[in-house]
Amino acid sequence: MWEWEQISMDFTTKLPRTPSGCGTIWVIVDRLTKSAHFLAIKENVKMEKLARLYVKEVVSRHGVPISIISDRDARFTSNFWKSLQQSLGTRLDMSTAYHPQTDGQSERTIQTLEDMLRACVVDFGNSWETHLPLVEFSYNNSYHTSIKVAPFEALYGRKCRSPICWAEVGDSQLTGPELLHETTEKIVQIRNRMAVARDRQKSYADKRRKPLEFQIGDKVFLKVSPWKGVIRFGKRGKLNPRYVGPFEILRRIGPVAYQLNLTAELDGVHNVFHVSNLKKCLSDETLIR
Repeated sequence: MWEWEQISMDFTTKLPRTPSGCGTIWVIVDRLTKSAHFLAIKENVKMEKLARLYVKEVVSRHGVPISIISDRDARFTSNFWKSLQQSLGTRLDMSTAYHPQTDGQSERTIQTLEDMLRACVVDFGNSWETHLPLVEFSYNNSYHTSIKVAPFEALYGRKCRSPICWAEVGDSQLTGPELLHETTEKIVQIRNRMAVARDRQKSYADKRRKPLEFQIGDKVFLKVSPWKGVIRFGKRGKLNPRYVGPFEILRRIGPVAYQLNLTAELDGVHNVFHVSNLKKCLSDETLIR
């Protein structure tokens, strides 16, 4: 496998709308080097525009991928997207809801990135689009435990040359233009958010190292915070995870995913979920919290 031949992608949605109208970040990650692009797009962007952006930001820089791992977002399952990738010679690998079993490491990278991006957006408000290139730069030049180097170094075979002050984390007094001051402050802020996101995902993975198992007919609660279009910012810009249900398990899909009997209100949601989003119901009580 070569760089950018196999990639993962996802959308971080329902963000504060920027002055240009963007409310979504398209996250695209190389599975080999973990290098990534973060692209600001409008929530209702047309598929033709999305395709042009893909060619401009991915194909023109890295060539045509062999395969793309993504969830079942309507944009990725559209005939337009399928036809485009077929004509380019790229295979589409769809995952279960919010948890690609095809490559757990890429899935953790995506979730860590979305965690970090949402935290940065809370900090930056509706100006997040302006600072998104700094977020991408910071991520690509931060040490990644799974590859033992920064994604930039894994991709290009050398360390990235950065402004000297960015190597520090704010300990020394900075001198220079105001833009440099502001940029350095943002870099420090982003790095802190990144560290917190990685620690949180590591803790999450450690707690769930042994997959849960359920039986057909079991009732389970479903964690809804990861659903696209369901996440909302609360009063202070925090994300509010919650469980709904219970729902009956219809069948097991592979080793760690289950198909649920969802209610009519959730008709548009793909009904296969990874066990990490499920919690066993020990009574007939209906829970929404």
